[in-house]
Amino acid sequence: MKSKLFFLSAFIALNFILGCSPKKAASPEQEMKIFVDELMQKMTLDEKIGQLNLPGSGDIVTGQTTSSDIGKKIKEGKVGGLLNIKSVEKIMDVQKVAVEESRLKIPLIFGMDVVHGYQTTFPIPLGLAASWDMNLIEKSARIAAQEASADGICWTYSPMVDISRDPRWGRIAESAGEDAYLGSQIAKAFVAGYQGDDLTKNNTIMSCVKHFALYGAAEAGRDYNTTDMSFQRMYNEYLPPYKAAVDAGAGSVMSSFNDINGIPATGNRWLLTELLRDEWGFDGFVVTDFTGINEMIEHGMGDLQAVSALALNAGVDMDMVGEGLLTTLKKSLDEGKITEATIDQACRRILEAKYKLGLFDDPYRYCDVNRSKSEIFTPENNFAAREIAAQTFVLLKNEQQLLPLKKKGKIALVGPLADNRENMAGTWSVAVNHDQSITVLEGFKAAVGDKAEIVYAKGSNIVDDPKLDYWVSSWGKTTIDSVKSPTQLREEAIAVASKCDVIVAVMGEAAEMSGESSSRSDISLPGSQKQLLEALLKTGKPVVLVLFTGRPLVLSWEEKNVPAILNVWFGGTQSGNAIADVVFGAVNPSGKLPVTFPQNLGQVPIFYNHKNTGRPLEVGKWFEKYRSNYLDVTNDPLYPFGFGLSYTQFSYGELRLSNNNLIGNQNLTASIEIKNIGSVDGSEVVQLYIRDLVGTMTRPVKELKGFQKVFLKAGETKVVSFAITPEDLKFYNYKLNYDWEPGDFVLMVGGNSRDVKAAPFSWLK
Repeated sequence: MKSKLFFLSAFIALNFILGCSPKKAASPEQEMKIFVDELMQKMTLDEKIGQLNLPGSGDIVTGQTTSSDIGKKIKEGKVGGLLNIKSVEKIMDVQKVAVEESRLKIPLIFGMDVVHGYQTTFPIPLGLAASWDMNLIEKSARIAAQEASADGICWTYSPMVDISRDPRWGRIAESAGEDAYLGSQIAKAFVAGYQGDDLTKNNTIMSCVKHFALYGAAEAGRDYNTTDMSFQRMYNEYLPPYKAAVDAGAGSVMSSFNDINGIPATGNRWLLTELLRDEWGFDGFVVTDFTGINEMIEHGMGDLQAVSALALNAGVDMDMVGEGLLTTLKKSLDEGKITEATIDQACRRILEAKYKLGLFDDPYRYCDVNRSKSEIFTPENNFAAREIAAQTFVLLKNEQQLLPLKKKGKIALVGPLADNRENMAGTWSVAVNHDQSITVLEGFKAAVGDKAEIVYAKGSNIVDDPKLDYWVSSWGKTTIDSVKSPTQLREEAIAVASKCDVIVAVMGEAAEMSGESSSRSDISLPGSQKQLLEALLKTGKPVVLVLFTGRPLVLSWEEKNVPAILNVWFGGTQSGNAIADVVFGAVNPSGKLPVTFPQNLGQVPIFYNHKNTGRPLEVGKWFEKYRSNYLDVTNDPLYPFGFGLSYTQFSYGELRLSNNNLIGNQNLTASIEIKNIGSVDGSEVVQLYIRDLVGTMTRPVKELKGFQKVFLKAGETKVVSFAITPEDLKFYNYKLNYDWEPGDFVLMVGGNSRDVKAAPFSWLK
């Protein structure tokens, strides 16, 4: 043994002297580069371009993939992935063509809009944001990834992180609302939930951050419309959630439909290369939105060949559905409008994504039939969906503590959404089986059992206009009653409600009244529902309004006249049970608004972190001549950002700062005593805001900088503390330098953005 050790030591020493020390093992990044390098050396130009093509699932039928048009393209190496194809059997069938019948056997990537759950559907993203609970949001994304991956999906077009301050825009339903800080925390939670800590695990999926960028600022709230803003607003108020998702390791980014500074995002090199890659260090791949390249023709950027070259040179790697890259890049290459190096770069990024997902090791890793049978829509997942949904509901009004209802007597359940299975899950529920959704009627009956009588009447259609009904109905299924007229429906409901002790009116939008291509110029409760609500109030019975919506609605009349209002967004497949849990008090509501509700449409856009003017209106006043105000309405919102009531009440003590005068890298601690002064246990979202009073550029009147969700038993008191550092004071200045400026500040803590305790402090460098 001694002699072996001697010779080994001598060998190592000799190698060291000769400069021949043993080679270090390659890192995972080096191994990936070597693998992709070797693969790309074997690829033809056509095969490289083929990797950039993402068609829809089209004419694929299980067992007939080979003979389909897409099947032929896959065999020829002209497809890199497929969009919105579901089921293990179909995906396995298609993948088999790619890895067994194409020349280089490169696996496909399969993507789908898994936006707020897969078959087990959670609340719409705007609803999830109202939970202000990052653990629950991450959990919902983790379950979504588990189910989607069990059904063959390995890539999701989520999270959607667009900041939106215009409730006319339907896609606000997919967003986290109006605030960059809250949106950034939610973006990170979604990415962590989808991707986990190892993308090669077959129960994780790659996330795709969308829509890059500024899509939520579409002018007039009209979908696909243009955006226009300063770089300072862009960097400080709209870009942070995208960057947070990139920093969290998101594997892909989707370009948006709108233009930015006159250049469509899909062809915007400053956006996709200089900002995303050079400034932020993003190393994943960029995919267009649906036909995003082709649509640049209508933007006035040239023909299909021109816009395809523009997109590739800008930094696009994959073309969703349009096939502009597939059909024009060779010609553009011949004409010197693009380089082969640019094609190689895009191809490499797609191959690297497949490598990171482990598809080269096992192309069928997401095609386990047993998983698809045992891991989708499980009792455990449904329990989580019910639990999470109940945490997203926002109690907007509760006069004389009408809620929670007691399980006794006769309860009238009235409204077009009370027994409407197709509209429970909300927009972008592409994998949901609507037959599995729990209606409010079912949830109520299960909750009360034989303790109370639930009497149901539809009362009205969601909308009475057949054309509008067709546009907003789920999958073309009409909700208009074909037998009874609107008047008959209303009279029937009044007759039922008049004989009951309390009325629960379940009203609001249809699921597809918000979401993509669902902008509204009138964001009030649809007319026939408003008439029904007015008639119900005239019965003299106490009325609870359970409100389904994918956006802030104008509810000034409802706030004035309805005793209790519970906003439930669209709660997912467990909506009915979760709503019953809150209405009957099994769960105390703790949701807080992630977006401001206006008093009327004329206030839009309205958001809490606006800048001051040189002529601000004094707080508490309605109108003063030559001040920034309206003649016919106050400047105040109906419900402010961060607002939400509880079945209990919380009192806030005095705000205490550890130091009112700080220098350099000192830390500041803000503490406040919160007490549950009611008789019910509950959770409160304690929110921290800061105002920078003096700067080299104008600053918002307040900005969210932290929050904590705190559970307090009845009568319990807790001290909530926040640690503030100079990092919390940073912003992008006029020269787009990210730094903080010394001066005077105000720190605010409260249960919403309006009702806060404040304390001043100064911080010098």
